[in-house]
Amino acid sequence: MEHIGTFGASRYTARDLQLFRGEFDPAVAAALASCAVVRAARGRRIADGGRARLYIVLSGQLEVAPDAHAGDDSGTSRILPGESAGEQAVLDDAVNLAAMTAVEDSELLIVEPELVWELIDRSNVLARNLLRLLSFRIRAANALLRRRQKLGEFYRQLSLNDGLTGLYNRAWLNEMLPKLVARASQDGSPLSLVMIDLDHFKRFNDTHGHVAGDAALATAASVIRSALRPSDFAVRYGGEEMMAVLPDTSAQLATMVAERLCQRLREAVVFPDMRLPLPHMTGSFGVASLAPGEDERALVATADAALYRAKEAGRDRVCF
Repeated sequence: MEHIGTFGASRYTARDLQLFRGEFDPAVAAALASCAVVRAARGRRIADGGRARLYIVLSGQLEVAPDAHAGDDSGTSRILPGESAGEQAVLDDAVNLAAMTAVEDSELLIVEPELVWELIDRSNVLARNLLRLLSFRIRAANALLRRRQKLGEFYRQLSLNDGLTGLYNRAWLNEMLPKLVARASQDGSPLSLVMIDLDHFKRFNDTHGHVAGDAALATAASVIRSALRPSDFAVRYGGEEMMAVLPDTSAQLATMVAERLCQRLREAVVFPDMRLPLPHMTGSFGVASLAPGEDERALVATADAALYRAKEAGRDRVCF
C-alpha cells in the first residue's frame, strides 16, 4: 500500500465515515487528523503487519473474506466508502485474520487500536455507532447461519431419499431403523417390516425397456406410499426391492397391510397410455415383527427369509 498523506490533509471529513456520523466534537476530528491515508491498487491484498487495525474505506471498495483456518465461514462481504473493517480485531485485541483485497483502486483511512479505544472513551456517538454496526453484523451472520442450516438440512434430506421413487433410501434405513428398534424395545411396542420384491423385474425391463422399468418402480413406490399411514415409512431397499417399516404394528396387522399392498400392486397401471401393452406388476412380500431381544439386523433377516419363502411358493403372495 502507498502512503499518500494524513486524514487531516485529505478532502474527507469525519462526517463521511459511518462510525463518526452524528459526531460534532471538533476534538474527535482533530484526533483523526494525524491518521494515515493509504492507496491500495485494484487487486492488492491489504497487509496489516500482524496487528489489529481499523480500516475505513474513503473511496473504492474492499472485499473481505473470513479466514478459513480460524473456522470462520460467515461469507465474503464488500466494504463500501464510509464503511469500516477490522473493528472486531481491535475490540478483541487480536490479529485481523480476515483477507482484505481492494476490489478497485481504493483509499483507506487506518486508525491504530490505541486511538480507537481513546475515541470510544471520548465519543458516545462513536460507541453507539459501533454497537449498532456490530449488532447488524451479528444479525446478518445469524441469518446466514440459519439459511445454511436450512440448506444443509435440505441436502441432508435429499441424501436420505431415493431420486427415482422418492422413497427413503438405504442410508435412511441404516440411520433410522436402529432407533426405531431401540424405541420399540424400550417401550415394549410392536414393530413390523414388510419386505417387497417386484416379481420378474429383470424380465419386465428386458421386455419393455429401462424407461418403462423406471416407470414401474415409480408406480410401485406410489402404491406402497399411498397405502401406508403417516406414521409408517416406505423405503427403497435396493434395485426392485422395497420395504415398509411399520411402527406400533403387530404381526397380524402387518400381514393385513402386506395383503392390501399385494392386491393394490396387482391392480396398478404402469402405462396410462392404453395404446401400449398393459403389463401388470406383482410382488412378493415377506413380513416380520420384532421379537424380544432382537436387533435391526435380525429383524431384516427375518423379513428377508419370509420374502424368500413367498418367492419359492410362486410369488405374488405374502408370507410371514
